[in-house]
Amino acid sequence: MALPHAQSGQIIDISPLGSRLRSTVSKAFFKGEDLEVMRLVLLAGKEMPPHRVAGEVTIQCIEGVVEVSSQSACVLDAGKMLYLRGDEVHSLRALEDASVLVTIFLERNGGKLQGGVA
Repeated sequence: MALPHAQSGQIIDISPLGSRLRSTVSKAFFKGEDLEVMRLVLLAGKEMPPHRVAGEVTIQCIEGVVEVSSQSACVLDAGKMLYLRGDEVHSLRALEDASVLVTIFLERNGGKLQGGVA
């Protein structure tokens, strides 16, 4: 069964979750032909292991603090955003309970979709 995604023109609430953060799971808001947007929720100490996506990625911290490791490590707190080139191996680790907005450009190559987690 497909997960419901936002429709064109639909408003998506990306406000901080606050007291609901610990009980909320990660969610894909939408996946179009060229773009995927999701909220990733990571509780303190949890991590997303090293991975790569074919397309360019932005990671915007909505609340909490996360460490992003790619060619080097950096810390994102609320209001900070990081850009990564396509195919760049990266990982995330929550230093505090956190939610981040992740956008992925889904590259096309000869009509074939190339984005997504590898």
